[in-house]
Amino acid sequence: MANQNHNQNQRKPKEDFDLKETTPNINAGRVISGDRLPITFDLVEQMKFLFARVVRAKDLPETGKSDTCNPFVEVKLGSFVGTTRVFEKISNPEWNQVFAFSKERIQEQVLEIVVKEKDPVADHPDVIGRVAFTISDIPMRVPPDSPLAPQWYKLEGQNMVKLDQGELMVSVWMGTQADESFPDAWHSDATTTSVENITYTRSKVYISPRLWYLRVNVIQAQDLLLKGNNEIFIQGVLGNLSLRSRPMKINPNPVWNEDLMFVAAEPFDESLLLSVEQGQGNSSKHENLGSCVIHLKDVERRIDATPTASVWYNLQKPKELEGKEEVKFSTRLHLRISLDGGYHVLDEATHYSSDLRPSSKYLNKPSIGVLELGILNAVGLSPMKKDRTDAYCVAKYGSKWVRTRTIVDSLSPRWNEQYTWEVYDPCTVITIVVFDNGHLHGGGKNNVGGKNGDGGVDKRIGKVRIRLSTLESDRIYTHSYPLINLHTQGAKKMGEIQLAVRFSCPSLLNVLQTYAQPLLPKMHYICPLSMFQIDSLRNQAAAITILRFRRAEPPLSKEVVEFMLDMRANVWSMRRGRAQFYRITSLLRGFVSIVKLIEEIHSWKNSVTTIGGYSIFCFFNYKPGAILPLTFTFLLLNGIWQYRISGGNLQKRYDRLRGISGRVLVVMGDLATQGERVQSLISWRDPRAKALFLIFCLIAAILTYFIPFRYILFISVTYVLRPPRLRFDMPAFPQNFLRRMPAKSDGML
Repeated sequence: MANQNHNQNQRKPKEDFDLKETTPNINAGRVISGDRLPITFDLVEQMKFLFARVVRAKDLPETGKSDTCNPFVEVKLGSFVGTTRVFEKISNPEWNQVFAFSKERIQEQVLEIVVKEKDPVADHPDVIGRVAFTISDIPMRVPPDSPLAPQWYKLEGQNMVKLDQGELMVSVWMGTQADESFPDAWHSDATTTSVENITYTRSKVYISPRLWYLRVNVIQAQDLLLKGNNEIFIQGVLGNLSLRSRPMKINPNPVWNEDLMFVAAEPFDESLLLSVEQGQGNSSKHENLGSCVIHLKDVERRIDATPTASVWYNLQKPKELEGKEEVKFSTRLHLRISLDGGYHVLDEATHYSSDLRPSSKYLNKPSIGVLELGILNAVGLSPMKKDRTDAYCVAKYGSKWVRTRTIVDSLSPRWNEQYTWEVYDPCTVITIVVFDNGHLHGGGKNNVGGKNGDGGVDKRIGKVRIRLSTLESDRIYTHSYPLINLHTQGAKKMGEIQLAVRFSCPSLLNVLQTYAQPLLPKMHYICPLSMFQIDSLRNQAAAITILRFRRAEPPLSKEVVEFMLDMRANVWSMRRGRAQFYRITSLLRGFVSIVKLIEEIHSWKNSVTTIGGYSIFCFFNYKPGAILPLTFTFLLLNGIWQYRISGGNLQKRYDRLRGISGRVLVVMGDLATQGERVQSLISWRDPRAKALFLIFCLIAAILTYFIPFRYILFISVTYVLRPPRLRFDMPAFPQNFLRRMPAKSDGML
């Protein structure tokens, strides 16, 4: 029996985590079945829908026992029934709601729109009248055609007899997902969704707030009325966040000269509360020595490193001193406050950031291209609650977040939605995540428990990241990406998602110029932030985004935003530790091979290899000036050879376990990333950067052949040891170029 189980385990197939190229039936510059989608929707498959817009009704008769009319409308197509909201005590209601029925599921020949009255006494609503449309007679409408004008229709009673009273204004047409009514329409596959949660099924676009760093430089305090012998510190409160300065020993005129960094969002409606506190250590009990309120609208904004003017702020009396005229209170606080727009507020890790522009729009440069994403479909999704999955996608690039509609109860959902972003830097990453909607069956705002045990939580299914610099311009990439999630037993494939991606740039020169520019704005190098400040500010930025998206309709939940921004990326994880270790060992594999080769030459394991190695050594010893030209020539030829064999290089996925310190992981990850960036110089993962590097190798091979090696060494050492006065704060061109190289960190989970 044991041997049988062992053989079964051996025969168990491994999960396929590879990237697969696909050939979807998309309308990218070609005509399909006689119908052509607009250019903005050429990366997705065409899906036809029957749309019905119920606008308003007038002169509705009273049919119930009550003296009032409580009308609503049912749109019926076979077994699919869509319902409008109910109006109470009104005979001229206005709904203006759109219903969409997928043409693939249409099996009936008649669309029926029924006006009913909700009777509070009877169990079943009374029928006021109906309007019917034959499916074959419904016109086709494809944007950019203007919307179909609604018309008044007389209501019909039983036996298709026109009523003397009551009319309904509707419009019915055949369209595609390119129709502007599509995002807000009620879809036929959401019939089981409760009416109050129907908004959770709709596709939406979200814009994250424009964030700034608020720098509060606390210089000193003056004339403090001390209470006891406890330490003194400054406390700043902005929104729900509270920061403290370092504690100072008891002194009526303490000096800090310390920065408190906050993240603030436009339009700066909040106020900053600063107070001088006296307490003991980290105890929550402390005495207020005075406070002041600063409105952010009044704070000076700066876009460079020029310091703002310092100001003395008069503090207000503590509550216990109010009303006591005999107490002289003249405490002041010396501050320098500014909103720094020269930084980019980091809400993502820099190695897979989607936006690197500074906060101030006056520093923004024009876009260099356009990114188009077609979210086609998913296959083989795992059931997320009992035997069903209600899947939707969220994609983020820059400040624009998009959310597809939710496909209810399907393990192979078809979205076929297309979105567009402006691109300002090619060395950025777009993130796409598939979630299971937990707000459709009683898990909405007003329900805590929910059904099916979902509890109103959107569960993650899998994540995909795509680096734009690895995409050729104007080429359409159609691939099926594995959706991988982490479980206690390790990594599990949750299905696959099919995407179509196109990166278009009108000017190749503008794209190549970005490789010579620093990765981050200038302020990050002139006034750098510490790692502790970056982590704290990143958490603040995520918290502001979560609060802002909670107020949208439908809201993006906290777990969605945190997973999109990888807010738990720095926690302890054995899985990440193993992945970083394997990345480092793969980089050291070449060095180990060289050591083994030297050992073989030393031990005369192969006489030909030993004699050949010794001959090369003698040649370079006799003519050392040939070292650099031959090195660059080798890199040039190797790059050409790699171009010939590239195309099958896919990112590897790593093992999934937990443990190891977050700080150690950051150091290991940075070490591996730097090595992989150097390694990418001889691969063709970023074709534009590789072309620039080959041109450099060609020029360097020629120059180093004619310039003696000792001159090159002398110039290099002299440049490195130049006086600090002759150095620049900004990183040099080679550093900028190397920092923009892709690494395997994009594939880390």
